[in-house]
Amino acid sequence: MTVIVRDLRPDAPADIEGFVRVRHLALPYVYFSPASVLHGLSLSLSLPGAHARTLVAVADGEVVGTAQVSLVHDSPEPGQGSLNVYVDPARTGLGAGARLVRAAEEHLAAHGATKLFAWVLDEPGNRAFAERRGYRAGRSAHFLRLDLAGAALPPPQDPPPGVELRTAADFADDPRPLFALDAEAGSDEPGDVATEFTDYEAWVEEYWKHPHLNAELTSVAVADGRPVAFSVAHTGDAGRYGTGMTGTARAHRGRGLAKLVKNDSLHRARAAGYTQAYTGNDAGNEPMLAINRWFGYEICATEVRYVRELG
Repeated sequence: MTVIVRDLRPDAPADIEGFVRVRHLALPYVYFSPASVLHGLSLSLSLPGAHARTLVAVADGEVVGTAQVSLVHDSPEPGQGSLNVYVDPARTGLGAGARLVRAAEEHLAAHGATKLFAWVLDEPGNRAFAERRGYRAGRSAHFLRLDLAGAALPPPQDPPPGVELRTAADFADDPRPLFALDAEAGSDEPGDVATEFTDYEAWVEEYWKHPHLNAELTSVAVADGRPVAFSVAHTGDAGRYGTGMTGTARAHRGRGLAKLVKNDSLHRARAAGYTQAYTGNDAGNEPMLAINRWFGYEICATEVRYVRELG
């Protein structure tokens, strides 16, 4: 059976549907939709320096594998590339993964990448696949799941004096204060690749306009007139709710505000009919892992960040 690798065609519904299907089969902990795939493709056009490509592996006219490939455009360190490859678990052994990796590496190397990062599910076959291609294991991260319909959530909490609970929808006319908070909190997240949010317009396009962002369920703690903590809600079909980010401004940490905003968002999500909650944490982010254990989240899968230096 011949497998070909090519760019995903945004005007081909079968490509979009195939991409979503493969991702849900290979990585069911992360929600994709046709809208989010098209959103990612539009970002590729608006960030030419990322040299982003969305690839599909096709066998007998069917999408059997996917890859998202780009240079890390928001890092102060140049030459860092990202490739995340997933293959339909029922269609492994056809060479789709190897062809996708080769095409991704050639593209990134041609645009100046010197170090490549890839997330790999922590399973023997996947890890061996990466290591045979010269990648070495680095840090790990967990996917966590909560049965939101049946969870015994902590009771709703009142905010401390001087703090008010609001939602991201309250900032619809001017989300710049949320951008400032995201830039500060996100820069402190553990990871292999340092990132900096300095481009407000790019942030708006990538995060504020993300089709899964639910501004009504994104809880925000406000003090002295500005956001100081938030828990970002992404929602999808079939009662699915996900936390995109929970963060607190440095000067307000240690006051329980992360628990406050996440608890508020979870309660309101359940009241809105969402039944399954997902999130993800770096394995070294013990404070956030402890918070999620407090809510009842359980680890459902682990992935490992692999890196390869290009000579």
